[in-house]
Amino acid sequence: MILVTGGTGFIGSNLVGALADAGERVSICDSLGTGEKWRNIAKHEIDELVGPDRLDDFLTRRGGDISFVYHMGAISATTETDADLIADSNLRLSQHIWRWCAAHQVPLVYASSAATYGDGAQGFRDADNPASLAALRPLNAYGWSKLAFDRWVAREVEEGRPAPPSWAGLKFFNVYGPNEYHKDDMRSVVTKAYPDATAGREVTLFRSHHPDFEDGGQMRDFVYVSDCIDVMLWIRDHRPASGIYNLGTGRAQTWLELMGALYSAVGRDLNVKWVDTPPEIRDKYQYFTQADMRKLRDAGYTRPFASVEDGVAEYVTRFLSTDDPYR
Repeated sequence: MILVTGGTGFIGSNLVGALADAGERVSICDSLGTGEKWRNIAKHEIDELVGPDRLDDFLTRRGGDISFVYHMGAISATTETDADLIADSNLRLSQHIWRWCAAHQVPLVYASSAATYGDGAQGFRDADNPASLAALRPLNAYGWSKLAFDRWVAREVEEGRPAPPSWAGLKFFNVYGPNEYHKDDMRSVVTKAYPDATAGREVTLFRSHHPDFEDGGQMRDFVYVSDCIDVMLWIRDHRPASGIYNLGTGRAQTWLELMGALYSAVGRDLNVKWVDTPPEIRDKYQYFTQADMRKLRDAGYTRPFASVEDGVAEYVTRFLSTDDPYR
């Protein structure tokens, strides 16, 4: 049985769907809340759904059945300001799961984040030694919490303490795709702009406040969620060398390219309304992110990643434009 923490969330529920489709028995540790998040897993057979407060009981009862753990659960809002809450969920819980996997010799894949790179001044190379990780400067508490766990893992490994038999931390870049609808303001711009695009209305984008970037020329490494899931399944099947890996496409594209792909997919002409980046986030705004994917490629992963043109077209055709947009 495979355990997926955060399995009702965006990336987690896509992973649960792929595992269930492959005939795997999957259990989930997560909270559903009072909204429509349950729809993310409604199509898939699951073994057990346990709340985070019941995880230890579940591990005691079913630990012997668990063959692999995907730890996707986290507070993922970059705007969350309760640092104690973030530390409890993103650092302490992660340490607890790592120690359990180490003690029971269960392989582990966990979600790190490209937010650990901060403004990108140190580059986007997924080095996982303590010195390289110590040089990074995240811009928010979420990014700090993910880096804090990466650094803790690196120190545990360097000092020879117990570790899972194989493990991978994945630094997700700008992921978009189905099942992110519950994320409110943290949804991708593709999802948020889709209603306006289909109606031919204008989409709002931030002006550039950097002399090296034109308006809309700010760049991100946008990665389609199905590509992320493919990598995660590949890691389970192939067990590359344990370590931290970037998970993007390796190709940065502009916001104008992203929105152009969306409007093209719905058969409309792109119509942009430019607004100033709010002063409160202007000094933390990232103008360029691009995953260095050499480490994953050198480990043996060869499949191509979708461009925004291809990924957005599939997202619109298979999900957003349908009566049931859930994966």
